Amino acid sequence: MSYEELLNKVRGFNQERDWGQFHTPSNLAKSVCIEAGELLECFQWRDDYDLEAVKDEIADVFIYLLDMADSVDVDLIEAANRKLDKSAEKYPVEKARGSCLKYDKL
Repeated sequence: MSYEELLNKVRGFNQERDWGQFHTPSNLAKSVCIEAGELLECFQWRDDYDLEAVKDEIADVFIYLLDMADSVDVDLIEAANRKLDKSAEKYPVEKARGSCLKYDKL
């Protein structure tokens, strides 16, 4: 499934339920954070995890992120590519390889 097909599926899901009225950028940003917290909870207090629960929470984060990006007219693929390009400049391989230092400490 392509990005556009998935985005249209999410749009249709929300439209069928008349949820657009609740999906403001602010509410969607909150929902992304809430779902990310639920993902983190899968790993709380232990190193083992339930893979199915992790998959569900990753999907929830992704779906809300798609919905949020759509609500503010951001193409996630384009934005991710642009950010990777910026990060490549900040973290050149010859300085960053094997290091966890922030770019201003390299």
